[in-house]
Amino acid sequence: MSNENNTLHTGSEKKTLILALIAGMCSDSLLSWITMSEVSFSIFPVIALVLAVQSLYQEYLKNPVSEDIPLIGLACFFVGALGHSAFLKAQYPESGSSIFAIIVSLLLMLWVGKKLGYFTKASAEQSKTEESAE
Repeated sequence: MSNENNTLHTGSEKKTLILALIAGMCSDSLLSWITMSEVSFSIFPVIALVLAVQSLYQEYLKNPVSEDIPLIGLACFFVGALGHSAFLKAQYPESGSSIFAIIVSLLLMLWVGKKLGYFTKASAEQSKTEESAE
């Protein structure tokens, strides 16, 4: 029974982090529309941002949050925003260099991966034992 609760809690945490990533991309899309003349307005980032923030709020009300998730969620938000910024600057090179956004987003992704336990040997062994138990 405790494994089911842990699985549900982990799924909820992943959902929260993905929604934070989407909110970051949508926020940067709206900011790019305001600040860059090459980018045209689209209603879809506004809709996606509203839905992502609403879903984040619903997840916050439904499930308890562990102490690391808010900070990791903020890092995922910045990964989304900086990743979208790097994509736009690669698409429109006259708007500036994207090296800072790429380096910072990669460092943040490495930090998130470390905090989530993707780089530890124990987590790899634990996932192998969980797969064999199923």
